Formats: sequence, C-alpha cells, structure tokens
Amino acid sequence: MKTIRVTFCLLVLLFLGACSSKQSLQEYYVDNSENPNFLSIDLPASLLNLEMADMSVEQKKSLESFKKLNVLAFRKNEANDAEFQVERTKVRTILKDSKFTELMKMNTAYGKATISYLGDDEAIDEVVIYGDSNDKGFLLVRVLGDDMNPANMIQFMKALEKSDYKGEGLEQLGQLLKG
Repeated sequence: MKTIRVTFCLLVLLFLGACSSKQSLQEYYVDNSENPNFLSIDLPASLLNLEMADMSVEQKKSLESFKKLNVLAFRKNEANDAEFQVERTKVRTILKDSKFTELMKMNTAYGKATISYLGDDEAIDEVVIYGDSNDKGFLLVRVLGDDMNPANMIQFMKALEKSDYKGEGLEQLGQLLKG
C-alpha cells in the first residue's frame, strides 16, 4: 500500500513538473485571437504574390523557408488601459524567456520595437517582431518558417520589394496604426 502511495505521489509530481506555468507565444496568440481588444490576422506566404521566375537562387531559397505571418495587435483606448498594461506585461515576459534570442531593438515613429527569433543562428523557425506605444497599443508579428537563415531573411525582404504585394490582408492593421 505504501508503495502505491509513493508511486502515485511521484506520478503527480512528474505531471506537475511537466506542466509549465509559462505561457508560450503561440498559446498567447490563441488565447487572445477572439478578444475584442485584439486584431488577429494570419497571412500565408502565397498572399505575397512573389513571382519565383524573377528571383535569384538565394531569394527562392529564402521564400521556400517562409510559411506564414501571424499578426496580433492590441488597440489601446481609454476604456482598456488597465488591460493594455496587463497584456503588454504578459508579452514582454514571454519574450524575455531564454529561448528567444534578441536580434535588435529599435525606436520607431510608433514606439519601441524589438526583433527576436527562436531557433539557432543557422536554422531559425520563428522571427518575432514586437512593438508597443503607450498611446496606440502593441503589435506582435510572428514570421513562421522552416530553417530560415538570417542572411536569407535579407534576401526575402529584397524579393518582397520586387513583388506585386500591395498590403492585401493588412488593411485592418493599417487602420489600427493610424488610430
């Protein structure tokens, strides 16, 4: 009987240890995608209208590693200031996790921003762009792919400049930023 209790206690401890109280960025997106204070947009790579024929080998390789963009934006107003403070703290806490590597910090016309990534230097699986402003809210963008390379990201941006992409699917985001 004592062996059963000890075994049961060990199983409970293992279960509790396996269940992390830390929220992942993906869980944060899912938890807030239906919240009326958030704007959630998912954009597949195909929406970018990139013509493969006019690309260099490096640009094609970078595009093939890119899968989609997840955008989550919180539009701040007087009525939701307290929730904004809570949500901003949650996102900043998630991004401080050691699994994220910060690439750079920026000051923009909209506020402060950071670019981080998940993965190693040679094979990035996710790039995260986060920016916030005390008066507008915050924007969280996940660039998802398979084994993205930082050098290829530059090639991807050059390919995007050549594309016919005119911002389709981002109209709501533009309105939020003007807001």
